Amino acid sequence: MMSNLDTLVLGAGGGLTLGDSLVQLTVFLLLLWLLRKFAWDKLMDMMKKRENHISSEIDAAENSNREAKKLLEQQQALLKEARVEAQTLVESAKKIGEDQKNEIIKLAQEEANRVKEDAKKEIEQEKEKAVVALREQVASLSVLIASKVIEKELNEQDQQKLIDDYVKQVGEAR
Repeated sequence: MMSNLDTLVLGAGGGLTLGDSLVQLTVFLLLLWLLRKFAWDKLMDMMKKRENHISSEIDAAENSNREAKKLLEQQQALLKEARVEAQTLVESAKKIGEDQKNEIIKLAQEEANRVKEDAKKEIEQEKEKAVVALREQVASLSVLIASKVIEKELNEQDQQKLIDDYVKQVGEAR
């Protein structure tokens, strides 16, 4: 015969009984209710806050990404504009340099022409001086020769007239 103690031990060793299951179910439901009553709202609030935080972090990351793309496009536009401006400056500098070169050449040509004209004028003046000097020498020699040929002395007035006539004849012969 088995005693009650043996039944109890056999029940514990033999498996789970309906009573144990009911107690466990009751304790589980009680824990579930306590959890719902005291912790569920806090747990759900914490989960909602976590969800909102993650969502806001994703939004911030997307905004940062959009801002970065926008800044990149602006930087690329500025770089393109700077390149165009630099090209314009280079072309402008080339044009200014070409204009200055042409101006220097023009001024040099004008200066060369001026020097050439001055030289021509100076040559012409020197030529005129030489002709005048030659005329005077020829006149003096002519008078000297004429006085020796004629062997007559001329007065100063006659001599000057003779010189002037001779100079006119030499001038017309040229």
